[in-house]
Amino acid sequence: MVMKGIILAGGAGTRLRPLTKVTSKQLLPIYDRPMVFYPLQTLLDAGIKEILFIVSPDHAGDFLKLLGSGKEFGAKFTYEIQDKPEGLAQAFIIGENFIKNSNVALILGDNIFEDKFSKTIRNFKKGGHVFAKEVPDPERFGVVKFDKNMKALKIQEKPKKFLSSYAVTGLYLYDHRVVEVAKKLKPSARGELEITDLHNWYLNKGELKVEIIKGEWMDAGTFDSLARATNWAMKRK
Repeated sequence: MVMKGIILAGGAGTRLRPLTKVTSKQLLPIYDRPMVFYPLQTLLDAGIKEILFIVSPDHAGDFLKLLGSGKEFGAKFTYEIQDKPEGLAQAFIIGENFIKNSNVALILGDNIFEDKFSKTIRNFKKGGHVFAKEVPDPERFGVVKFDKNMKALKIQEKPKKFLSSYAVTGLYLYDHRVVEVAKKLKPSARGELEITDLHNWYLNKGELKVEIIKGEWMDAGTFDSLARATNWAMKRK
């Protein structure tokens, strides 16, 4: 089964104002490369050759100018506009015509991973597969509750009560059913189609694998994490 890739690079980047007043968050520099190059490299390293970029209308031309057709990267790029960000799960609805009957890897355009996922992606067949990382601030993310054998019991979006210190990172593998599941989701209290609801749909069917990663992971959507990502990239050179 072919695995296609989606990079979600829309949104307004309000947490990074005034940096994002004139450009997209995902086009900000992380040391010597635009931020979006890092999630792109994660997909390319895993052998994914067909990639959809979901971008905001204000910056679509900037992404096209930077990335082009994908030929330079040995891949094929397509683009879709996200008129209004209404939750991460919306990406699968926007990308319906791109996904068709393929499996799909969705990665957030501000997520930077040290781990390599080639083997996991090559071996993925059906269901869902997400990646968790122990973090000091799990309340910022979707959080996984495990049993004593580290089997995932539930995933909750930004819980007010402590569930665990394991956050779900911004890389998600799903089979083609994810499109229809996303279409049936109801907006949360935040008015968004929550990706956590997607995770739990597969989890409740016993079809979601939650893998704990050991390498560095950064969600570079805040000033502190942006600086941390830049320092990390500098040290790797």
